[in-house]
Amino acid sequence: MATISQKPKLVTVFGGSGFVGRHVVQALTRRGYRVRVACRNPHTEIHVQTLGNMGQVHAVQANLRYRWSVDRAVEGADHVVNLVGILHESGRQSFDAVQNVGARAVAEAARAAGAGLTHGSAIGADLDSSSAYGRSKAEGEQAVLETVKNATILRPSIIFGPEDSFFNRFANMARFSPVLPLIGGGQTRFQLVYVGDVAEAYARSVDGDLTGGAIYELGGPQALTFRECMEEMLDVINRKRLLVSLPWSLARLQGRLMGMLPNPLITLDQVRMLEKDNVVSDEAKARGHTLEGLGIPQHSIHAILPTYLWTYRPAGQFTQPQM
Repeated sequence: MATISQKPKLVTVFGGSGFVGRHVVQALTRRGYRVRVACRNPHTEIHVQTLGNMGQVHAVQANLRYRWSVDRAVEGADHVVNLVGILHESGRQSFDAVQNVGARAVAEAARAAGAGLTHGSAIGADLDSSSAYGRSKAEGEQAVLETVKNATILRPSIIFGPEDSFFNRFANMARFSPVLPLIGGGQTRFQLVYVGDVAEAYARSVDGDLTGGAIYELGGPQALTFRECMEEMLDVINRKRLLVSLPWSLARLQGRLMGMLPNPLITLDQVRMLEKDNVVSDEAKARGHTLEGLGIPQHSIHAILPTYLWTYRPAGQFTQPQM
């Protein structure tokens, strides 16, 4: 019988039931870690139990706005990963509550438990950002490093992969709309990064392979404009659609109006984020704080998109391509 010291380390993953979280959990379980998935509604996240072997993964209820639930989720953990973030505000789920105050709560709980900490942020985090999302991400980073000085922070660009909210959303729109809007002319550059590559970076951080107190920026092998991303997506789903430039002024108005909806396609705050390129900085490259610097192979959208966007092809072409 194994002794306690021989048991795999326990990792608490906040947001482990989400799109990125599920891949991170799988990367950790493949390494033999036991994973405690902390999420708001564990009873509805049945798929969490399928992410590892029997007894290797279990879910607990936690909400970053309730400190007692955060402390309980972290208790006994050797390492904590925080992946919780929101793309738009809704009710009490504000950017500040989730991405700033919530980030500090997780960091304080990790410090109290003597656990390591890996914090998920985003390229675009900036205290001077015109976007509330970008400012709250930067404030969260600041709170984390003030609380746990050797915490590791990962800033990915837009993440793509099965069930992503980027390519899937526009591919679904292309099924019904003859046109797709290019905000600001579609010239904003993204360094889209594959979710599996991001998950590997998180797992290596838990392994102790990343530098504590450092910020890593995670991007894919190419920096593409928004127009180029849409063209690649349309090619994969074999649909011809008119790409129409939407001036910034109209995009801001559209974002303001759509932001009133429960699940908006775009918000004013997101339009403001799109006004700046979302790519890995020269500083991160110089320090080797990138996927390439970590020796993690970067998967391109050209290689990955056909593996999951084939479902959006026209009738008669609804077959999965051979890869």
